[in-house]
Amino acid sequence: MARHAVVTGASSGIGWAIAARLREHGWDVTGVARRQDRLEALAAETGAEWFVADLTVADDIEALRAHLAERGGVDLLVNNAGGARGLDSVEAGDADDWRWMFEVNVVSVQRTTAALLPLLRRAASEAGWASIVNITSIAATEVYEGGAGYNATKAALLKLTEVLRLELAGEPLRVIEVAPGMVKTEEFSLNRFDGDQERADKVYAGVEHPLTAEDIADVVVYSVELPGHVNLDHITVRPVAQPAQFKVIRGPLRVKGD
Repeated sequence: MARHAVVTGASSGIGWAIAARLREHGWDVTGVARRQDRLEALAAETGAEWFVADLTVADDIEALRAHLAERGGVDLLVNNAGGARGLDSVEAGDADDWRWMFEVNVVSVQRTTAALLPLLRRAASEAGWASIVNITSIAATEVYEGGAGYNATKAALLKLTEVLRLELAGEPLRVIEVAPGMVKTEEFSLNRFDGDQERADKVYAGVEHPLTAEDIADVVVYSVELPGHVNLDHITVRPVAQPAQFKVIRGPLRVKGD
């Protein structure tokens, strides 16, 4: 019987890539997002199932839980949905943007995880193990000017993940954190800058081989297909051109002396 994964934020970018890669590896996948048209496109391309939900809405999470409970257990929950808004200083920050980031990056993860834990336990009791993967960011541990709101929410998600791992100790449930660095996707920076394509493009300008969504998907799938007793607690993934949050090499990567 195929293992079943639930991937949030599956309508684009990293979430789409994770859902697609899991399908390639034989998993049943339920993609969750707000945009039905994008989920239908994901289903057409990969054969994934889908469920429309806004994970900042408690009733939508309950509807998702009920749908998945009727379907059966959940072997893997990938909490990927999230995002950033703005690049303002603390002084100039928009409180509404901060509230939105805390809702999508932290509160929705707590609610979704709490709702689906009984289903993960059901799968673990039958298959021997189940997994939760939280997608954080290197912004959780490395701060940068203009990033305070996003830094704060991803740091909160990091701590949520660490505490959850302690709380589930003794159960056959893995809690894995994947913290990507610079990943070039079609929507992340565009959404952050309120649709300003020129500003979004500058983030990646001149960077040779930023990470792709598929790179992160490969890491996630590798981590959850290890033997069930192996837990990769924290995985940091960066492009070679980004040795630190504050240092990005723009231009060709060359061996010194060439």
